[in-house]
Amino acid sequence: MNWLKAAFSLLFTIVLVLLLNSKIGDIPPVGKFLDPFHGFWANAERKEVIEEKKFNIPGVQSQVQILFDDLMVPHIFAQNNRDMYFAQGYVTAMHRLWQMEFQTHAAAGRISEIVGEKALELDRYSRRMGMMQAAENSLKSMMADSTSKMMLEAYSAGINAYIQTLSPEDYPLEYKLLDYAPETWTPLKCALLLKQMASTLSSGSDDLRMTNILQKYGKEVVQNLFPNYPYREDPIVPSGTQWDFTPVPVPSPPQNTTTAITEGVLPPAPSPEIGSNNWAISADKSATGYPILANDPHLTLSLPSIWYQIQLVCPEVNVYGASLPGAPGVIIGFNNQVSWGVTNVGSDVLDYYQIKFKDASKKEYWHDNQWKKVTQVVEEIKLRGGQPVNDTVLYTHHGPVVYSRGENVFNTQTPVDHAMRWVAHESLNETLTFHKLNRAKNYQDYVEALSYYGSPAQNFIYADVYKDIAIWPNGRFPLKWETQGKFLLDGTNPNHDWKGWIPHAHNPHVKNPPRGFVSSANQFSADTTYPYYLGWEFEMADRGIRINQRLAAMQGATADSLRMLQADNYNLYAKTVLPQMLSYVYQGKLTDEQKKAYEKIAQWNYWNNADEIGPTIFARWWGSLNQAIWEDEFGTKNNIEMRYPNRDRTIHLILNEPQSPWIDNTQTPEKETLADVVNKSFVEAVNKLEEDLGEVSDKWAWATYKSTDIMHLARIPALSRMDVSTGGGSGIVNATTGRTGPSWRMVVALGPNVRGYGVYPGGQSGNPGSYYYDNLLETWRKGELYELVYLQKPGDANKRIVSKWMLEK
Repeated sequence: MNWLKAAFSLLFTIVLVLLLNSKIGDIPPVGKFLDPFHGFWANAERKEVIEEKKFNIPGVQSQVQILFDDLMVPHIFAQNNRDMYFAQGYVTAMHRLWQMEFQTHAAAGRISEIVGEKALELDRYSRRMGMMQAAENSLKSMMADSTSKMMLEAYSAGINAYIQTLSPEDYPLEYKLLDYAPETWTPLKCALLLKQMASTLSSGSDDLRMTNILQKYGKEVVQNLFPNYPYREDPIVPSGTQWDFTPVPVPSPPQNTTTAITEGVLPPAPSPEIGSNNWAISADKSATGYPILANDPHLTLSLPSIWYQIQLVCPEVNVYGASLPGAPGVIIGFNNQVSWGVTNVGSDVLDYYQIKFKDASKKEYWHDNQWKKVTQVVEEIKLRGGQPVNDTVLYTHHGPVVYSRGENVFNTQTPVDHAMRWVAHESLNETLTFHKLNRAKNYQDYVEALSYYGSPAQNFIYADVYKDIAIWPNGRFPLKWETQGKFLLDGTNPNHDWKGWIPHAHNPHVKNPPRGFVSSANQFSADTTYPYYLGWEFEMADRGIRINQRLAAMQGATADSLRMLQADNYNLYAKTVLPQMLSYVYQGKLTDEQKKAYEKIAQWNYWNNADEIGPTIFARWWGSLNQAIWEDEFGTKNNIEMRYPNRDRTIHLILNEPQSPWIDNTQTPEKETLADVVNKSFVEAVNKLEEDLGEVSDKWAWATYKSTDIMHLARIPALSRMDVSTGGGSGIVNATTGRTGPSWRMVVALGPNVRGYGVYPGGQSGNPGSYYYDNLLETWRKGELYELVYLQKPGDANKRIVSKWMLEK
């Protein structure tokens, strides 16, 4: 019996060891994870840093000095470009390796390799969008140019040099949680990261919804409710600006420009809450006598932070700013002569073409009066814990057919049997743009750098020490007829194809406008005199109007003046429409709690500050009113997807068309007036708030209701920062919502001694066990900025430098 007991004990021990060292479902291998020497305990970091460090790194050609400041920002001093980018890759990987690799896995459709079958449809969707092919196309252009080739190879080599120093106990925490290991970095991963950003900012489309609305209601209704230019607008290039080019001919629209009503649901367009602001004031408006530039790109708020601060110095460049972990160079920043920033343009650069296949085999499609071959690409999707899945993606000359009828889809559908034509599939070299921007000395250098840029289209703001300011809504824009792509296009008709590109010099732009400032907030790029079609709908004008009002009034402005504008919480669209809404409320019919709510919003001063109750009531009320007006006609019915008219059109209806037939609810026998729907929606909104938050009290505060969450990239709550108390909101200059907001705030005062200020909601480190994981969050929350340490040489005396490294071959 003793040997049986011994055998059983041995077997039990073996099974226990195997279980503790194996990943079961979403549970990490507990034994490995809790190992005090190699598990998550090894990821704890001390706040203090080693003051001096010298070590040999294979791949460095000459000595590189890296100075770290008190925010753990690296300042890299190299003797040549290659070593500079090598060191950038090394230190970025040291702080952000898991984030970099996870994002490129997502772009490549490879998350299933990490988490198994539950990510299969997500990966399949990424493959069907042609993300890998898009990255490979761009990589060809990047590697064909000697400069961008050097950048990508050196940066990748630096990442790999860091990876080679790691043993399993050194892996970032997320690798241990998910039980996998980092892999060798390649230049393709850099290209994938850029395509991931293009997907975030330029892959939305309303083609299907608008086609369904056109087929159901006709052209007149579409023109009325979905106009090609808004009622309220303050465009990026000021109205009346004279264009300095002779337009090229624009294609003429075919007589039949739409396709039949189509089932399916498009992937949602980029959230209107994902916007951005930038502006630059002239020397005449500045207290310093030199321009001042500001930028705050609004993206999904996440930990680790989307951006990584860095200074890059070698004999031909000295640049500081925000980089994207996984891409070389600085994306938003400044050097001794110039500064620049970006916001998303939001132009229409993705269209869907209805494809006519020859038969069920889908090997040929009809185009230009002939059958053309379909290119079939077999994608192998590896599954953790399962057999690989092969998925065939169909390509036409337009692009990939994302889904065919009857196929399973990821959450939502694109229009089935339609091909995607997307500018991000083009062979582009954005890396070269940022290489040249980092080294720009003047306006001409800036314009040349932009000429290489393709996607996602961005509003590049600019200022320099020569007192020039400018802005270019910039990217590769298809040359289209007006409204081409507002609706689904006919994939059989060559007249519906894109017919080339708007020449770069013809992109909207303005330099040194008489008003003394340039700005953008994702609104229309230009007024109706602009001779090319960029799209029919952009972000609502409220942020842009508010920014321009304040900039116009500024005199003797400082960097702090622009910082305070970034934190502006004034709700301009509420100021525009709320008085009219309040005038319709029947106060005598309200309950006591409803009267309290009415008094709160009637007394509100239109500031979306964190402790205000007014913005909570207004946000809930507006949502209820908007639905009451439009849901009966434009809600999804019988699997036919439509959309509501935008906020600008709805405000115009409330202010100027109180008798509009659209106000009546067609699903009730009564004929509702505007007063009826305003009152009903107010009561519904207040009752819902009371149900969710109790009676009117501080619990109704805007920050509590909005509940800003900065989620970990892998949606791990314990590694996130929840319920951050902030003001702002959608349509506010401080566009901080529940999940989105200013991902990097920067202000740069140009001059003989340039000074920069910045912050983002997190920290330099991607390690949750580090003090530097979220040490900047409170400063960001309060709308404050840190002065950025901008060094001219490694020996500069600066008390904020806390560590000095020396890399040698």
